Amino acid sequence: MLLEIDNITLLYGRIQALHGISMQVEQGEIVALIGANGAGKSTTMRAISGLRPIASGRIMFEGEDISNVRADLRVIRGISQSPEGRGVFPGMTVRENLDMGAYTRKDSAAIAQDLDRVMDLFPRLKERERQQGGTLSGGEQQMLAVGRALMSRPKLLLLDEPSMGLAPMLIQQIFTIITEINQQGTTVLVVEQNAQQALSRAHRAYVLETGNIVKSGTGPDLLHDPAVKAAYLGVA
Repeated sequence: MLLEIDNITLLYGRIQALHGISMQVEQGEIVALIGANGAGKSTTMRAISGLRPIASGRIMFEGEDISNVRADLRVIRGISQSPEGRGVFPGMTVRENLDMGAYTRKDSAAIAQDLDRVMDLFPRLKERERQQGGTLSGGEQQMLAVGRALMSRPKLLLLDEPSMGLAPMLIQQIFTIITEINQQGTTVLVVEQNAQQALSRAHRAYVLETGNIVKSGTGPDLLHDPAVKAAYLGVA
C-alpha cells in the first residue's frame, strides 16, 4: 500500500474538521476524493502533505508512519502537492517556477529529463518558458502548478481542485493530462468538485461529507450511484 490514512482527526482550533477518516491509495492508481465545499477535502490534502498536523490517527506512506514528519521531508520521501488556488510564484518565470519544484534534488541529468517531460505534457509552458508566472492565464497557471509538483518526481501526486475556475474545454484537457501522468507511472490522489470528470478518470473514489467518509467504491460505481448522481452530478 502506497498511502494509508487510518482514522485521522484534525482540528482547527475547537472545530473538528475531520472525524476519524480512513482511506487508501495503492501504487499506480488514480484515487478521487469528492465532496461539496467545506466537506474537508483540502484539509485532508493538507494533512497528507504535512501542512496541517493531525490530532489523532496515523498517516502511513510506503509502510512507514509519517504522521509527525515535516512537510519538506515528506516531499523528499515522494509526496508532492499542486495546491488549491495554484500558488505559482507570480514574479518568477515559468522555468524558475519549475526549477523550484526540484529544489530537494541534486541529480541534474534526471532533473533535465523531468523538465523535458513537463514541457512535453504542457507544450504551452514551453512556449512561455521566460514569461512571469503571474501573467499566465488561469489554465496556464494550473498547468504550471501541476508541472512544478511533478518536478520533484513524486511517487504520490496530490492535486487539489485542478479544474477550479477553468473553462470546460480546459477542464477536459487537464484531466486528460492527469490520466497521461498516471499512465506514465505516477500515482495520483485528486480532490475535485467536478465529480463527473474525477469519477470518470478514477480507479477508486471516496465521498467526503462534513469531515466523514460516507461512500467509497470504484470510479464507475460511484459515477452511477443514484445518491452520488443526485448530490454531485446534478441528476435526480
